[in-house]
Amino acid sequence: MNAVSAVERAEPVAAAATAAAAPAARPDVAGKFFRVGGQKQYVRGVTYGPFRPADDGVAYDRARVENDFPRIVAAGANTVRLYTAPPEWLLDLAADHGLSVLAGTAWEQHVAFLDDARRARAIATRVARELDACAGHPALLAWTIGNEIPAPVARWHGAARVAHFLSRLYDAAKAADPGALVTYVNYPSTEYLELDFLDFVCFNVFLESPVSFERYLHRLQNIADERPLVLTEIGLDSGTHGERAQADSIYWQIRAAFHAGCAGAFVFAWTDEWHRGGHDVEDWQFGLTDRDRRPKPSLAAARSAFHVPLVTPSPAPRVSVVVCSYNGAATLAETCDAATRLDYPDYEVILVDDGSTDRTPEIAREYGVRVISTENRGLSAARNTGLEAATGEIVAYLDDDAAPDPHWLQYLVQPFLETGCVAAGGPNIPVPGDGLVADAVAAAPGNPTHVLVSDQEAEHVPGCNAAFRADALREVGGFDDQFRVAGDDVDVCWRLQDRGGRIAFAPAAMVWHHRRSSIRAYLKQQHSYGRAEAMLERKWPERYTAGGHVTWRGRIYGGTAPKPAAGPLRWRVYHGVWGSAPFQSLYAPRRGELNTVLLMPEAYLAVGFITVLVALGAVWAPLFLLAPVLILAAGALAVGAISAVMGARFPTPGLTTRGRIARQGVTAFLQLAQPLLRLEGRMREGLTPWRRRGDRGRTLPIGRSLARWSEDWVDPNARVRSLETVLVDRGAVVRRGSDFDTWDLEVRGGTLAGARVWTLVEEHGEGRQLARYRCRPTWSRPALAFVALLAVLDVAAALDGAVAAAVILGLLTAALAVRVASEASSAMAAAVSAVDVAESRAAPAE
Repeated sequence: MNAVSAVERAEPVAAAATAAAAPAARPDVAGKFFRVGGQKQYVRGVTYGPFRPADDGVAYDRARVENDFPRIVAAGANTVRLYTAPPEWLLDLAADHGLSVLAGTAWEQHVAFLDDARRARAIATRVARELDACAGHPALLAWTIGNEIPAPVARWHGAARVAHFLSRLYDAAKAADPGALVTYVNYPSTEYLELDFLDFVCFNVFLESPVSFERYLHRLQNIADERPLVLTEIGLDSGTHGERAQADSIYWQIRAAFHAGCAGAFVFAWTDEWHRGGHDVEDWQFGLTDRDRRPKPSLAAARSAFHVPLVTPSPAPRVSVVVCSYNGAATLAETCDAATRLDYPDYEVILVDDGSTDRTPEIAREYGVRVISTENRGLSAARNTGLEAATGEIVAYLDDDAAPDPHWLQYLVQPFLETGCVAAGGPNIPVPGDGLVADAVAAAPGNPTHVLVSDQEAEHVPGCNAAFRADALREVGGFDDQFRVAGDDVDVCWRLQDRGGRIAFAPAAMVWHHRRSSIRAYLKQQHSYGRAEAMLERKWPERYTAGGHVTWRGRIYGGTAPKPAAGPLRWRVYHGVWGSAPFQSLYAPRRGELNTVLLMPEAYLAVGFITVLVALGAVWAPLFLLAPVLILAAGALAVGAISAVMGARFPTPGLTTRGRIARQGVTAFLQLAQPLLRLEGRMREGLTPWRRRGDRGRTLPIGRSLARWSEDWVDPNARVRSLETVLVDRGAVVRRGSDFDTWDLEVRGGTLAGARVWTLVEEHGEGRQLARYRCRPTWSRPALAFVALLAVLDVAAALDGAVAAAVILGLLTAALAVRVASEASSAMAAAVSAVDVAESRAAPAE
């Protein structure tokens, strides 16, 4: 059924039934959506104007506005978007009709405005003056400080300068109207602008293909991250495509916008009457009405699409919401209250009380929640208990300090119905107003977040907001109960993916998640996460680097994901040749940049090692020359922490300068302390830089070649798989070569050395083959550099007659050199000894 036929069956929405008094409270941002007076509100809007200005310069005719606003309300809209600052009487009329206004500011953004400093200052002054004239009006939804700076202008000035100028306008707007929401309207050609300071994200999107439109909305949701996404222009030109095609397009665009979790959408435009650059625009007909305000079919289409922003699937699959808690009484009431008031037709809530000693079970029962009490067995066991008791075909997990959005299940269930995924998750957003420490923790590293491999597919979703097909979860044995505190969600995601399952990401399926409210609790959490990392590395060694860090295929999302500083590793913008690309995007540099290295726990081990060398200056003074290196290394950690928090976005809005500085100070401390606690947890659980895996056999760490003759033909790939299987069965850590590697398998001897294997199968006719294997040791370049440095220092100390220093440095050099050789030796032994076993196991082809 097309949009117009659907509209013809829809009941009209009467103006009297839709109009309401202007909200007493100003709107604010609540995670991915807006809230007015404590109630969630979707923005259903139309753009209005600009029109030809009258003699007094005002671009709006009062009599025409008085006629239009009731009809806009009758069309199901609750917001109008203006491209210029409105006169106060227009805002009064909007308030009288229950309409909100997204008000714009007009300035000369189509020229190189930053090339003239006086012009730039005048723009900021004008924006502040326009906002001041209407500041605080109850009809205002928000202010926009600009609309589509042309891509050539942005490219001319550079993304950083444009973003900085928009930041100035944002600050000027906030100073003029402190309680207002402020945004900027972007479009695909300048998608790369990094505008993290905006209160919410706006894009104008004109795509005529439903598939392309929906895919791009997923991309925009990930650009918006934890903020609301609003489509400030959608529509179709009826003059080019016809009125019926326009109606169909507007209907599916509005539905797709809300289906994708947008907080709002504006149809461009209310009328074909449009004025720009001193001229009436005659060749575009985007309006829901024509220039004489006669309705087009698209008006009825918009009314039908606006009528219900979300559509519950029918039949709706039953969902079991499982909350696992151990002494979670402090926040559990909030979780139960939100979980029992979800807007979803068929679900149950189960609380698994994991041996709590507080009022946890009593609180859950007060909300009518089904309670299952067990002895304290840990988080994974509790989640498995919930899985066993679940009656739904989908099991959704919440933490006891997380509260879901009312439409959480609607958005979370969508991917299961549309993509065939086995799991899905959404963002967990810190709660504003939780206090100084909680705000700082929200901006610190180590919070639960999702890892995406595409705009719609995840590699990992955190367990505080994750759903699974119950049968798929049971097939993999549920959660591994060795993970008592953390890591179980990562493990189960990997196991599902190993079986061919797909994990989806639903950006609007948000939950409010309280961050740790004390420094001690946060540091304890990070210590536990470090232990969980070590347990995961033991179970999934092939997914970790030699240094003990997980090799995510996707990109880590969230406000604390490190971004490179300015310099050769800065983010790159894809502009197309001569700036011709219609979609100009931001691309991340290769991993391994300084910011990421500074967050690694091993950075502190390196600082400690340099400190030891400097301390040896007490017995050999020249080692004091390494003091500047120590200062530089320690300074890099401090500078990294400070730079990471300078642009931090804290959950609590409207902070004073003093409050923000206090939060930045605590965040910087946590930034420095977190790797240390993570390191201690990793090492306590065995994830040390000197850890060993696999067979402890030995052989000379020199390259060698092997050849094995076969009278029966075997698939060359089967030979490699057989060798890999033998190595894994013997406990070796094995990594396959990528599409860009010349080698086939890499065997890890430890952190410092390993071995690589190349294979070649010669075909000798009649099924006979000669299989060749070449094994070569591999060495960690930093390790070899450290050995060389220590050796040079040792020789220098000996020549200088510093016997004590020479002995100590010699022992350190020998210990490190022996360790490197030992790791290479064991890796080579594992590879060589596995060849004959693998050859015997490789099955001939039938």
